[in-house]
Amino acid sequence: MQTELLIVGLALFCIGMVLVISKNNAITVLMGIEMIFNAAHINFVAFSAQDKMIGGQMFVLFSIIIAACETAIGLALVLQIYKTFKTNNLNEIEK
Repeated sequence: MQTELLIVGLALFCIGMVLVISKNNAITVLMGIEMIFNAAHINFVAFSAQDKMIGGQMFVLFSIIIAACETAIGLALVLQIYKTFKTNNLNEIEK
C-alpha cells in the first residue's frame, strides 16, 4: 500500500513541476504548486501510516489549511495582475 501511495505522490509531484516550469498561465502555475503540495501530503500520510503514528497526519491537516490560505492569496494576486496588465500569461507581463 505504501509503495502505491509513493508512486501517486511522485506522479503528482512530476506533473506539478511540469506545470510550474511551463509557466504559460498564472493559474496553471498555481495549480502546479498545489499539486506539489498534495504530493507532499500524500507522502506524509504514507510514511505516518507505516509508523502507526498520527503526527504526519496532523501535520498534513495543518498544511492543508495553510495551502488553502495560500491559494486564496495567490488567486487574489492573479486577479490584481490581470486587472493591471490585462493578461494572465506570465511571459507577457512587463514592468
